[in-house]
Amino acid sequence: TATPAEHTTAYFKEIVFRYEYERAVREGYLVDWDAVRIKSDVRINGVFLREGETVGLIDTRTGLESLDMLEDEREFDSSEIEQKITSPDSNRKIIEEIAKYALEHESTYGRFPKTLIFAANDLQHTSHCDMLVDVCRDVFGKGDAFVQKITGSPTVDRPLQRIREFRNRPNPGIVVTRDMLTTGVDIPALEFLVFLRPVKSRILWEQMLGRGTRRCDEINKTHFTVFDCFNGGLFDYFKNATVFEPEPPIKSTRTYAEIIEDIYQNRDRKYNVKRLLKRLQRIDKEMSGTAREKFARFIPDGDMRSFARDLPERIEDDFAGVMRILRNHEFQDLLVNYPRPERGFIVTYETEDEVSSGWMLKGPDGSYWKPEDYLVAFSEYVRKNPEQIAAIEILLERPADWNTEALSELRGKLAETREQFSEENLRKAHKLRYNKELADIISMIKHAANEDEPLLNAEERVDSAFERVTSGKTFTDDQMRWLQRIREHLIANLTIDKSDFDALPIFQRAGGWIAADRVFDNSLESVLHEVNTAVAMAAAI
Repeated sequence: TATPAEHTTAYFKEIVFRYEYERAVREGYLVDWDAVRIKSDVRINGVFLREGETVGLIDTRTGLESLDMLEDEREFDSSEIEQKITSPDSNRKIIEEIAKYALEHESTYGRFPKTLIFAANDLQHTSHCDMLVDVCRDVFGKGDAFVQKITGSPTVDRPLQRIREFRNRPNPGIVVTRDMLTTGVDIPALEFLVFLRPVKSRILWEQMLGRGTRRCDEINKTHFTVFDCFNGGLFDYFKNATVFEPEPPIKSTRTYAEIIEDIYQNRDRKYNVKRLLKRLQRIDKEMSGTAREKFARFIPDGDMRSFARDLPERIEDDFAGVMRILRNHEFQDLLVNYPRPERGFIVTYETEDEVSSGWMLKGPDGSYWKPEDYLVAFSEYVRKNPEQIAAIEILLERPADWNTEALSELRGKLAETREQFSEENLRKAHKLRYNKELADIISMIKHAANEDEPLLNAEERVDSAFERVTSGKTFTDDQMRWLQRIREHLIANLTIDKSDFDALPIFQRAGGWIAADRVFDNSLESVLHEVNTAVAMAAAI
């Protein structure tokens, strides 16, 4: 199983073999994912409605909307968004933010990223899925067939066929769902996963992420992108999810009849009375006026609050009388099926959301960093640890000692840090923060120590070094050909040693060290030292 729960190991006992996601990525069977956080004030702070605002009131039975002017302030926390209230402006701005990444992806890879959006609900007349479908069709402007809803709702015609079309055809390019595509569905070409619904279960989170992990060689898929529309809150909550630790099963809820029977049989009576009392108090908060009328057949005035409050004392004073009420089958049925108030739903047209976004960098402990925070941490590390990593001290203080051994030590030590300052992560952070493609490791170290140092890629660095080394000197044609080979090697490796000449084909084919040294009148070691030093010192040309 890809998502083991506690009952899995309880039945099968010891896990005999683990094949973790990270290993599957390393070995090329699955693809990794990048993270984007979308910050929405509405999704984080909720909605505050002021007196006098005009809102839409949705009749959840019919779907009819009426406009109303609020006579008092009302406040809704973030958990009530899309349940009791919706902000059209918030949904639109979030989709518009995602559209920026989709268009960038299309520009880079030549294809629109197949996108799966997880919505908060698909309730009749107030469906978040339907709202997002309408917004996506408007924002992307690619026609109705391009954006589809796939849920178990009766409003969706032949959902299994829609899934096959999503998997095998260009359209739809965007699908909005709630639960139907969370597990058991493979869409290899899927490249964007958007979380616009909260998730609390580790297993569900893993299953939803799994929709994007499949390889798709037809489009040369290298990764997929996950959008957390709760400002990275889901990333933080599930930061250790990919270790695949078994998740405890959800405890089954005992029925009212079971709790009442335990009270009657004096099985842990005090504890069970407390459990029943809490449930009755919850009913009091959720029941409608009609429910009170129905409960009045069993308790005075249908006053559930008073009945719950006095329950422990009444059981002590009149056990038989109370149990006649509690064990009545009609009363127990009413405890489960009591009439609730009709669900209200508000559309706030005047609420304007503030939405922003940014890429996140994944750390080794599952945490996520903003690029700027990651680079601040890297800068602090470089400034505080030159004595622990000799290569840092060499680059900053002794560039004449720069060599292959120093470069290997630098890469290894940085990758082993708690923050995992690997060359790949650092390059990604610099690209996001400074829009600099393929910054070389030397530039990133020197820039971390001094922000005035330029960020160069390897080719820019080597060209600057060669300008320094060759300026004002004359070389023969043979020497220039060897210098060109050395240049090509340095662009890929940033250092060069004598041993490279007899180990690498680019030099072996031309005669190796002996031939090269002869061309430079037996002074090639001096030339290499000068070149390595210049590479370590290079600045923008």
